[in-house]
Amino acid sequence: MRKAQKLTRTVLPAALVAAIAPALTWAAVLEEVIVTAQKREQSLQDVGIAVTAFTGEQLSALGYTNAQEVTALTPGVSTVQPNGEANYAIGIRGAANSDFTTNQESPVSIYVDEVYISQMSGAGFMLFDMERVEILRGPQGTLYGRNATGGLAHYVSRKPQQAFDGYGQVTVGEYDQVKFQGAIGGGITDTLSGRLSVATHHNSGYVENRLLDDDINNANDYAGRGQLLFTPNEDLSILFNVRGSLQQIRTGFFENVSSRDFDGDGLGELTPELTNFNGYRDGDGDVYAGDYNKFGHNDLKTTGVSGTVKWDFERFTFTSISDYQTVKRDYIEDSDASPFSDFNFYLVTDAAQWSQELRLNGELDRMRWVAGFYYLNINIDDANGAEIPLLGLDPTGVSTGGLFPAPGGDFTGLQSNYQTDKNSWSLFGQLEYDFTDKFTGIAGFRWIDEYVKDLYISDFVFFPNNGTPERHDNPNVLAQLGNYAGKFDKGLWSAKVELDYRPNDDWLLYVSWNRGVKGGGFNAPFDPTTVPAFTDPFMAFDEEVLNAFEGGFKSTLWGGLARLNGSVYYYDYTDFQAFDIVGLATLVQNADADSIGFELELQANPFEGLDLLLGVGYNDMDVTLASGVKTTSVQSPKLNFSGLARYEWPAFGGSMAIQGDFNYRSKHYFSLTRAETVTEDGYVVANARLSWTNTDRRWEAAVFVNNFTDEEYLVQTFDVAGVLGWTEQYYGRPRWVAGSVRYTWD
Repeated sequence: MRKAQKLTRTVLPAALVAAIAPALTWAAVLEEVIVTAQKREQSLQDVGIAVTAFTGEQLSALGYTNAQEVTALTPGVSTVQPNGEANYAIGIRGAANSDFTTNQESPVSIYVDEVYISQMSGAGFMLFDMERVEILRGPQGTLYGRNATGGLAHYVSRKPQQAFDGYGQVTVGEYDQVKFQGAIGGGITDTLSGRLSVATHHNSGYVENRLLDDDINNANDYAGRGQLLFTPNEDLSILFNVRGSLQQIRTGFFENVSSRDFDGDGLGELTPELTNFNGYRDGDGDVYAGDYNKFGHNDLKTTGVSGTVKWDFERFTFTSISDYQTVKRDYIEDSDASPFSDFNFYLVTDAAQWSQELRLNGELDRMRWVAGFYYLNINIDDANGAEIPLLGLDPTGVSTGGLFPAPGGDFTGLQSNYQTDKNSWSLFGQLEYDFTDKFTGIAGFRWIDEYVKDLYISDFVFFPNNGTPERHDNPNVLAQLGNYAGKFDKGLWSAKVELDYRPNDDWLLYVSWNRGVKGGGFNAPFDPTTVPAFTDPFMAFDEEVLNAFEGGFKSTLWGGLARLNGSVYYYDYTDFQAFDIVGLATLVQNADADSIGFELELQANPFEGLDLLLGVGYNDMDVTLASGVKTTSVQSPKLNFSGLARYEWPAFGGSMAIQGDFNYRSKHYFSLTRAETVTEDGYVVANARLSWTNTDRRWEAAVFVNNFTDEEYLVQTFDVAGVLGWTEQYYGRPRWVAGSVRYTWD
């Protein structure tokens, strides 16, 4: 099956390109972007923060349809997928967390319509009906609700308006892919308008299961968003937003590579020529095929409802944002990636979040100010563990002879239940003052009261094979392996001081100091044998504090035909929250860390019809563990480089556009050990797109190829060589050819 698909993917629409006479229309990428990085509308070039932003029109022109694609063209930013299609997070400037246990929050926050998304399992959403996307690099603690040391990504959806408009887009591609997204909105009454946005995505799976009929890593996703906007007068608006998503896929794809820890030091070595301990060896060389005797699944459901009130007064604006959201997930994978029932890891998520923000914005002559209150509650009742039939124990705890399931088809395993309750409230403010027409000072401060209560219980259990095994609160406990209860209760603070200098209308220079902070928390290892003792030094970690020093510039060049933005920074961490995978467990430990880096971004329209985007990010990060071992952060390449070229010209009664882009990531690691088994040596992923748009821009047809060189690259590995004798390797998507048709009306 795979060979036949490779043949079809090598054919590009070259004939269409040759048929088109070169001419020009306009640039679709280089346009002014209005952002709200400082909680008020500003041009991107007027904000003294390292920001990358795209409007909805740009996202459509570039063909972006999911949250991960935007980060690929942002310097210093990486997409983190710790267990495939199920989780999604962002790494910025070495601040990354690959932990898939759901009581951990990422150091890079994700927001949708000013609402914080705490659960990584609820963040891998489809990108549809967007107004813009903003990615802010560096600590964001004084203005945004959830203090983040790495930065944040803010996805802003299109809001209802009185004018009737909408769009529909259908994508059809390889692996039986069918994707749809669309929206419709307009006025209901003179003071009430609404908007409904939906998206679906289906494909049959791009990973061949040689043992069972159905392929895995398929798509079966649904998402929707409904909004009502009430504007009784020109000063008051009330926006009601309800949203939800559903995912039900066959997941758990890993490439099984035999590995050994010869020295017993936790540093695995790849030994693909050898068999695993169970005699299995996957030696066909196809990283998108395996012998999986169990279908894993990810059943994920997210819901959310929010209300936003904005009230303009004579000298200030009052904003209230109330939100409630839930994430429920049942995840299990064939972790051994073999035809044997050796090891199946699982996660169960039941999380609820409530947040409330009250904010005042004002402006007086040379001064602009923001002040507010933020409250956040996250309640988590989750579990992780593994079905491990190879332990060979029956329900009475009697050995059945090694690598065999227990009698009657019952099997044993591990279950770690953990409940985490987080409460955080904060007071914040930021002031901007124009000393002169050229110099502006900015100062901000946030006080945070953080309280976290955690309860963890790890049991050795059996799973009766008489129905659906209970993978949360399983009553069939053979033995309790350990338990832990902890609290984190501290007052924290973040701050910012910045000086902007604008010598003329085309240049902005800035220097800043940011104190970022991320509260402490607790580990939830599903394998308790990796924890020497269930005490604070091993189960708890303290708050992370970052002193970030940054200088940068933003420039408009060649009479507005180009923008060149750059920044250089030095980070000094105290108690950096270093994520690691130890054996079969994920653990966070405090460490000393510092980093130095820079970023450059160029957007140019050198002549009409041609758009160029170039970005480079460099980050050299050193992490010193409590043991004295020196390493670097996970998912943190020293260099990433990206580029895009797009040319548009008149053809066939409309306009054609051809586009190519690439993203390079240098060597990086998936664990602090930096062993061979957790190393990705670096890769380039390149994409191509050809589109036609009619004269009034209502119709668009496009064909595109993602990863057109069919690059095989790792996005995550798990080194269990010392425990189970193999390494789990998760690869990014192969070459993918598809086409789309879009219609927009207004």
